[in-house]
Amino acid sequence: MCAAPGLMGLIQMDRQRTRCALRLPLAEVRRKRRLGLGLAVTAVVLSLAGCSSLGIQGKAANGFLPEGATEGADRVRSLWIGSWIAALCVGVLVWGLTIWCMVAYKRKKDDPPLPVQLKYNVPIEILYTIVPIFMIGVLFYYTDRDARELTSVKQTPDVVVNVIGKQWSWDFNYVTGNAHEAGTQAQLTGKPGVEKTLPTLYVPIHKRVEFQLTANDVIHSFWVPVFLQKLDMIPGRVNTFQVVPTREGTFAGKCAELCGAYHSRMLFNIKVVSQAEYDQHIADLKAQGNDGLLPPSVLRTPIIPQDQNKLTTEGN
Repeated sequence: MCAAPGLMGLIQMDRQRTRCALRLPLAEVRRKRRLGLGLAVTAVVLSLAGCSSLGIQGKAANGFLPEGATEGADRVRSLWIGSWIAALCVGVLVWGLTIWCMVAYKRKKDDPPLPVQLKYNVPIEILYTIVPIFMIGVLFYYTDRDARELTSVKQTPDVVVNVIGKQWSWDFNYVTGNAHEAGTQAQLTGKPGVEKTLPTLYVPIHKRVEFQLTANDVIHSFWVPVFLQKLDMIPGRVNTFQVVPTREGTFAGKCAELCGAYHSRMLFNIKVVSQAEYDQHIADLKAQGNDGLLPPSVLRTPIIPQDQNKLTTEGN
């Protein structure tokens, strides 16, 4: 008889503790919301700061892409902006229909508890199936068309450069010029002027440049943000693409594939210069003893037979 009241009392006390735990003060809720908003804003600011440091923060007119420095950049920008316009149109349509349904079919006081149940509306189900397939098909067509054009190497290049990615730096074989440059890992001291010590790749302006990409150890990715395109570098394989630089300047480049402990230090510069300055750079490399090309034997993984014809191993 004595156990029952004690048990009921414990149950009531437990319920009270539960209600107290769930009833947070309004000020506490607001404080946590402000903290969450502050963290979100901080993350966005840091992301934009990182983009700015690489020179990849663009304007709204360019779809927030960096200003392109190659002929193919316009194609990438058009595809990017067109895709966003199509996505926003679909979003506005879906949001509009959703809000309209919420307003038009809001439950009224005199409505029955359970609304009329509809099913097997074949025309609408067919519409909901065909329209998304059509949208994906259109997006796939334009993406495939532009990707094929951007990676095409059918035209004869004016300059050929074999870029070798390695942990955690870059080697450049100037096939056209018969010279090479071996890079060393960047030493990020946090002080101004570090970018001047990075491996620097020279290419002439308004000339068709072919990049032959190989990797020495693990998968890397050759990325120059102002080119608006990048391509993986896979051990044993050769990936190629061509660009025509249209703007002189020194631009940032980096590895865009997580490749180990010092991936963040795998940086380089690319300088788009006049033909005379490019020729002078090749002459300077030869004067420093960097005549000739680094042989394929420097690669840990041999190039597979079907890709060997893609790699030029003799300078000209």
